[in-house]
Amino acid sequence: MREKRLSNPVSGVRKRLYSIKEAMIYFGRSEWSVREMIWAGKLPFIRDGRRIMLDINDMEEWILKNKTQTYD
Repeated sequence: MREKRLSNPVSGVRKRLYSIKEAMIYFGRSEWSVREMIWAGKLPFIRDGRRIMLDINDMEEWILKNKTQTYD
């Protein structure tokens, strides 16, 4: 007999790894601009076979590093 699977077994736990498509939504950028950030070495990534995952902590750090206060 098969067990019934829970829809979200770790509810309340913050997701840490994001796919490129999820990261593009997080950044509000296109998929290709996120890929270019990775290829340019601006954003670290985790490779699992062919799959590329981005750590939310790295994405938040990139945002903080690239904030500016004023336009000169």
